[in-house]
Amino acid sequence: MTDSQALAGITVAVTRPAAQAVSLCRLIEAHGGTSIAFPAIEIRAPESQQQLATLPSRLNQFDMAIFISANAVEGAARLIGDTLPAALQLAAVGDSTRRAVERHWRRPVISPAQGWNSEALLATGKLQQLNGRRIIIFRGQGGRELLAQTLSQRGAAVEYAEVYRRVRPGGDLRRLMAHDPPPDVITATSNETLQNLYDMAARSQREWLLQRQLVVIGERAADLAVRLGFQHPAIVAAHGNEQGLVEAMTAWRRDNNH
Repeated sequence: MTDSQALAGITVAVTRPAAQAVSLCRLIEAHGGTSIAFPAIEIRAPESQQQLATLPSRLNQFDMAIFISANAVEGAARLIGDTLPAALQLAAVGDSTRRAVERHWRRPVISPAQGWNSEALLATGKLQQLNGRRIIIFRGQGGRELLAQTLSQRGAAVEYAEVYRRVRPGGDLRRLMAHDPPPDVITATSNETLQNLYDMAARSQREWLLQRQLVVIGERAADLAVRLGFQHPAIVAAHGNEQGLVEAMTAWRRDNNH
């Protein structure tokens, strides 16, 4: 089977924020599948930007900037523009985040060779000995504390720049359930997205949702799917990027004779 037919006959719901769903939907369709953009998370500006107002003038106080997501990169770029202090090292969690950093600032980026989470970044050589270093983490409001806590334990002074917030969309799953054909697979690229999708489902819609096949990034999301009651084990993509998601769906289709 050619790549252009690898997902033929498969309908995939993409739950990323609307702007970020476009490229994954196109990739699914380039492999013969049908895509449904159904955002289960929205990205908005932070409720208060007062704390961020002085950041552009303080960037030269930091030794390293770490970007948690592509949304963090976009939020940072709006705030600080295209010019960064020459000595500021840049680091990114995951491949898509690294590419977003490179696109904006065209600088070398510290990122894990394998893996796409905080644990993988923390395992890189340049984040081991950090005594006296000042690090700023660009992220959304809230989220995991593992990265900052571990960097602090390694001797760094850490500050957050929360440049966006995540919001659960209103509404329920009626539009998704009414799609003809209904989705065979639902992608969820973060735990928060998966939890939102579950919370969006009305009580009468949850049985339908829990029968869908999930494709996720990372074992934490697969564990969450079990706790929420999904009937089929979630497929964990081997690579945390769009190509990795498509490869996981292609393998699932082949193994299940779809």
